[in-house]
Amino acid sequence: MPDKEQERLATDLRATLSQLMRHLRIASSDGEFTPSQRAVLSRIETDGPATIAALARAELVRPQSMRLTVGALEERGILARSPHPTDGRQVVFSLTEEGRRLIDAVRRAKHNWLAVAIADRLSPQEQQTLAEATGLIRRLTQE
Repeated sequence: MPDKEQERLATDLRATLSQLMRHLRIASSDGEFTPSQRAVLSRIETDGPATIAALARAELVRPQSMRLTVGALEERGILARSPHPTDGRQVVFSLTEEGRRLIDAVRRAKHNWLAVAIADRLSPQEQQTLAEATGLIRRLTQE
């Protein structure tokens, strides 16, 4: 059972990481997407083309909701539909070149903001401490 200090540390870490994520979203065009749209883009980039049903199952939402999310991304030219390779009744959605370009630009903007913030706001000793803390956070997230 965690003690009070561990509970406080958990609360502070979660709040700080949430604030970091907000700053990263603000630093990039990622903020123009809803959380559902970001999840779909990430999933398709990681797992490859997917059907509405597969995306809905993976994101634990109804297919109707996923259809709206994917439709908005398709309308913006970020996702494209194509016939399912084995089931002619279905379609799969994949990233377009514009979608890939946008994801790359978002990543570069986030990375640049964070690298500049580290360089400008932290001393060399603090940067070393951050490197050590990053290793610890990585251990916390390993399964």
